[in-house]
Amino acid sequence: MSSVTSEHVAMEATRFQHTPYYCEENVYLLCKTLCENGVADATGSDLFVVFISNEKKQVPLWHQKASRRADGIVLWDYHVICVQRKKESDSEPLVWDLDSTLPFPSPLTSYVAETIQPSFQLYAEYQRFFRVVHAPLFFKHFASDRRHMKEPDGSWTAQPPPYEPIVAQGKM
Repeated sequence: MSSVTSEHVAMEATRFQHTPYYCEENVYLLCKTLCENGVADATGSDLFVVFISNEKKQVPLWHQKASRRADGIVLWDYHVICVQRKKESDSEPLVWDLDSTLPFPSPLTSYVAETIQPSFQLYAEYQRFFRVVHAPLFFKHFASDRRHMKEPDGSWTAQPPPYEPIVAQGKM
């Protein structure tokens, strides 16, 4: 696997649509772009969408751009990333996380060690749950009406993306 310089990494990450705090939509568009530009299989068969959450909706992740701390820790209500595992390759799976300050993409083992930090002892309520969805299923069924991003008074908790909400393929 070739190494990538930080300058190249930063430039590459900026080529993808990214709206802060809309990680599931960012990952949907990221996966679509990876398929369209030939980085991933055209159907997304080598891509997996990983939802990270827990019952308390307080998920600690390190090395996040949204952090104001030196260690980059953020308590997300949930986070969504893309993991790529090439079938015909012996290379390590890659994590594509547009919200991370780590190299883009990052080898899975490095990402887990740095972002998830499994060796860090967490209180039980902060334990993370992972839901893995194969990208072709995600493409077919994902939709976002953005209700979870509104306050009770109807104002946005974070400015929404400039495009219309994503509609499931079966609902178009």
